[in-house]
Amino acid sequence: MTRELVRVQLGKTAVVLGGSAAGLCSAGALAPYFDQVLVLERDVLPAAAEHRRGVPQSKHPHFLLNSGRRAIGALFPGFEDDLIAAGGLHLMPSMDAAYLDGAGWSARKRSAMTMIYGSRILIERVLRDKVRTLANVVVREGVTVTGLTTRDGRVSGVDLGEEHLDADLVVDAMGRGSAVGQWLVAKGWPEAEVQTLDAKVTYTSRWYDLPTPRPASWWWQHLVIMPTPDKRRHPPEHEFLVNFFPIEGNRVIACMGSWGLDMPRSTEEFVESATRVRTPLFAAAMDRCTPTSEVHLTRSAGNKWRRYDRLRTPPRGLVFIGDSICAFNPFYAQGISSASGSALLLREHLARGLDDHFAARFLAAQRKLLRVPWSLAMARDQGYECAVGTEKPPEWRRRLLAAVSGPAFSFIVGAAREDEVVDEHFAKVFNMDESLGQMMRNPRVLAGFLRHYVRRTLGRQRVPFDFDPQAEPPAKDYSTVAAR
Repeated sequence: MTRELVRVQLGKTAVVLGGSAAGLCSAGALAPYFDQVLVLERDVLPAAAEHRRGVPQSKHPHFLLNSGRRAIGALFPGFEDDLIAAGGLHLMPSMDAAYLDGAGWSARKRSAMTMIYGSRILIERVLRDKVRTLANVVVREGVTVTGLTTRDGRVSGVDLGEEHLDADLVVDAMGRGSAVGQWLVAKGWPEAEVQTLDAKVTYTSRWYDLPTPRPASWWWQHLVIMPTPDKRRHPPEHEFLVNFFPIEGNRVIACMGSWGLDMPRSTEEFVESATRVRTPLFAAAMDRCTPTSEVHLTRSAGNKWRRYDRLRTPPRGLVFIGDSICAFNPFYAQGISSASGSALLLREHLARGLDDHFAARFLAAQRKLLRVPWSLAMARDQGYECAVGTEKPPEWRRRLLAAVSGPAFSFIVGAAREDEVVDEHFAKVFNMDESLGQMMRNPRVLAGFLRHYVRRTLGRQRVPFDFDPQAEPPAKDYSTVAAR
């Protein structure tokens, strides 16, 4: 059943380049303001939740942060309910995840943070279903965009080989590999500055069916193993970021990732490496499950921000959503939430009208939105010696970041266990609802940090931590202890 929209007409046709999450969210933002929205996608899109060539990262875990949930829900009312009805899992990580950080397991307790777990292919399938309810949105599949057409400093349409489409507004949602920047240069615009930082992230995943019934000791649904803080000699696998990530259909994605290390490629190497991570629980859990895929390895292209906002005269009639303008280290789960936030921002700006200064205004506002996830990615990735790119810091600063970023993160996590206000703001930062700088300038949060430091120094923390990683993670709920 299609959903009719109350339209405020700004033009006849809007064209979206790309039918992935960023493009689908863009279509939802454009639909109330144009007679027709055309989404042009190179792949043939599956009707069900299936992998496709254009989204190779769909084989790895994807978080949908709170900011992304809200943005998509604003664009497509009922999205969250539909995602859960389709199998997505609404969980509280502090209660439903076994979390190994620092020297050992963290305690379970209630917190301000909840998340919806599901595969990337499920998220996109539900998004496609939502887009299909919009009567004025047409998705054309199996088409290749070959260039832009321009007129008087304005992008006026796109070329599909011998076919030409006029457009009142074009949205580039073609991802990291977008050629739009090159097409603009060919049309006379200067090349946009690009900020980069590649911390040599590689991650490898394998899909499993969970056992039925689950083992009685598995109170947890999500297993997280953070890299070790131990500077003594240890296996490379102790440096891995490990997830046993629950998705729909009683399945999990076992994933190991690292910064600058070689990762297992074959199933034999994957299983063997799993036995050398910091806790035996990961390999033991895999042994209880049934593998349903081969091993999928991806090398991330790192963080990349195409600074179209710094062009003296940005092209009119063109905006950028998602990885086509700003892509992140996938470890930080910022991609879909950042893209949907930009799409919601696009809708808000369209509500004010479309004129010759629209693209410049939107880029300026989008810059503020993108600074939050970008600064979070830089705070961690700039500390790695293997990182390369324009944003690689001086060596003294890199060493400082490497020395403090891991311990600082663990300290904040520890303070959040003890203090509900710190917990609330940490959840906001993690979910891109607040910048790290805003949290660090909050007097109440700083007071919570100081109180936690004193308590930790005196050994008087209320919530225990560093439970033996060689043992099962503790199932006890310490929420009432934290409240006292």
